[in-house]
Amino acid sequence: MRHHRPGHGTETALVALVDDLRRELDRGSVSLLVLVDLSAAFDTVDHGILLGRLAGMGLGGTVLQWLHSFLEGRSQMVSLGDACSAPQPLTCGVPQGSVLSPMLFNIYMKSLGEIIRSFGVRCHLYADDVQLCHSFPPVTKEAVQVLNRCLAAVSDWMRANKLKLNPDKTEVLLVSRKAEHGTGLQPVLDGVTLPLKAQVRSLGVILDSSLSLEPQASEVARGAFTQLKLVRQLRPYLGKPDLATVVHALVTSRLDYCNALYVGLPLKTVRKLQLVQREAARLITGAAFREHTTPLLRQLHWLPISYRAQFKVLALAYKALNGSGPAFLSERVSRYDPPRSLRSSDEALLAVPSASQVRLAGTRDRAFSVVAPRLWNALPIEVRQAPSLLSFRKRTKTWLWDQAFEHE
Repeated sequence: MRHHRPGHGTETALVALVDDLRRELDRGSVSLLVLVDLSAAFDTVDHGILLGRLAGMGLGGTVLQWLHSFLEGRSQMVSLGDACSAPQPLTCGVPQGSVLSPMLFNIYMKSLGEIIRSFGVRCHLYADDVQLCHSFPPVTKEAVQVLNRCLAAVSDWMRANKLKLNPDKTEVLLVSRKAEHGTGLQPVLDGVTLPLKAQVRSLGVILDSSLSLEPQASEVARGAFTQLKLVRQLRPYLGKPDLATVVHALVTSRLDYCNALYVGLPLKTVRKLQLVQREAARLITGAAFREHTTPLLRQLHWLPISYRAQFKVLALAYKALNGSGPAFLSERVSRYDPPRSLRSSDEALLAVPSASQVRLAGTRDRAFSVVAPRLWNALPIEVRQAPSLLSFRKRTKTWLWDQAFEHE
């Protein structure tokens, strides 16, 4: 459960998911990723069930009474012009917009994860985003039967807890090294056979069957260019600082969203995103179309796209190592423990998976659990031993800056 928890977010959830999928590919397995669709999940939470779960956690007395008051006694009405409908009581759901509601929803959903894992299926839960991931050797068709039993248990749990599944909107992605035809691999949910998709959208990121992220990069570039065209119309009316703020809000924020997944992308894919960044730099600085953009990036203190991805991976690694990141990322990196006392034991190095543990180039270059230790060990010791995240970010950006522009 990762929604509204310190250090947890969509990016950490996706980094963990994609890392799992890449490591399974490296083992020769295929994976079925099921994105379960729920209808108005926050609005259908049963108050009695939720309060019972809170009581089961040990809450009672004034605290439980306060939460009961928070949930009960609410009503809604519709206003149109001068007319207003009669108030209608809300008998279920948690109030949208409240900081408390996501936490209560996480508590409500907690037992679902335990049920899914009991089938040997991994689950990734982010608020009402429920994803099941089952990996198995390509020849093991029986694994789909396990997944079907798991989905049946999920459906039963949803009904018992007054939540509604949408089988027609539930999507399935088969992640495989080869172009599997998928015959016999389609899961079934509530009697509906779920077709395999060429790509799915997970927490705002498009995942494809080979984890190339090519469709994701293409869509991000298209969307960012569209925003850039709109911002260009504002240029005559804004000063450079305000223009830069708007570009950051509408354009570079798109380029940076979950960009830890972009580390190790092929140059042709990175180029799509880099073209957007270059045009954004030209827009802010007023440079001509054919003007070389490297000096503009230096002027704006912008790291190029590939280095921004490395920066994000390193920041996540620092958090994972220092207790400010989620446990599911911390368990993917570990300190290097030499067999005998060496000088390197004092240099805050990480253990890098060996060649026998990682066979595929895609895993070596792009899986967080492999890339993060390698990038980390390349940092100067004074960067690795930074006393705080803020100082680490500053030192890392300075070091990456030198790497990016030292030959310019």
